[in-house]
Amino acid sequence: MDDTPHQLPSDLPALRAKAAAAGFTLSCEDRTGSLLAALAAGRPGGRILELGTGAGEGAAWLLSGMDRASRLTTVELDATVQAIAREQLGADPRVTFVAGDGGGWLEDFDGAPFDLVFADTWPGKFTHLDRALELVAPGGTYLIDDLLPQPGRPQDHEAAVERLLAELDAREDFRCVRLAWASGLLMAVRAA
Repeated sequence: MDDTPHQLPSDLPALRAKAAAAGFTLSCEDRTGSLLAALAAGRPGGRILELGTGAGEGAAWLLSGMDRASRLTTVELDATVQAIAREQLGADPRVTFVAGDGGGWLEDFDGAPFDLVFADTWPGKFTHLDRALELVAPGGTYLIDDLLPQPGRPQDHEAAVERLLAELDAREDFRCVRLAWASGLLMAVRAA
């Protein structure tokens, strides 16, 4: 079976070209993106949070799966990189861009919980995990990627992943599934 996504977001080629021109190489992998689109499609009128906008490829995938009533908040520390996403995706009224530290944003956020949280950066995954999980609505989904060893990751990345997986597996309020697929994923659903 070929697991290459066949329905790509229309903004993806432009985002990729602009990310390459800016030297940004940490964009969402296509298989992860296709899963994001499917998860977003399963949440009509959903509230979605992405931690780590990057150049916007993950946001493009999420938007491609979202219905018109859904809303996406996407947070990125590097405003220069996020500017690529803002330029390409900013006309879509369903998305709100936040430029700032994800950890600080998680600490300060006091709104309603989210139906889907995609943590694609350290805050919400390796730091501020408990706070990110608090923001997942009952029955909601938490997804993380980049769990398999990859070139260019910090030396302590593998040890941090092992600690993270052990912490998530020990939680009784989430049901977790590990996916040795794409860049290495974990999906956790909050008990209703």
